[in-house]
Amino acid sequence: MIKVVRKVVMVAILMVCTVESFAGTNGKGSSFDWNPVMNAIIQVESGGNPKAVSGPSCGAMQITPICVKECNNILEKRKSKKRYTMNDRFDVQKSKEMFLLIQSFFNRANDVEHAIRSWNGGQHYSRRATQRYYEKVMRHMK
Repeated sequence: MIKVVRKVVMVAILMVCTVESFAGTNGKGSSFDWNPVMNAIIQVESGGNPKAVSGPSCGAMQITPICVKECNNILEKRKSKKRYTMNDRFDVQKSKEMFLLIQSFFNRANDVEHAIRSWNGGQHYSRRATQRYYEKVMRHMK
């Protein structure tokens, strides 16, 4: 019984540490809170529906297979054994982990505008092409 409790506690600690390790810092050593951005993106992308599907995009954050592959590439570069699957896109917590991982790798400055625009238009987004999306997400953040 004690062994089972220890395992459950260890798994819970590892899950919290994993999400926090992806969050990054704001340059001052403190964690950056991406929750308002992620929650707004979820509302714009799927209206909060974790089972949403639109073409190749799935889940609450409408994650594409390319995004899953990019996350796994980042994990491989970081020498992590963890990998995401296509089914993980339907898990809101894992979707948020993928968002945080992408931000920690491509957006170390924790630039909210860059995060929103790149989530919609990729890392080489066009400001013009992502303008309406950016405005929608910002409305949901207020």
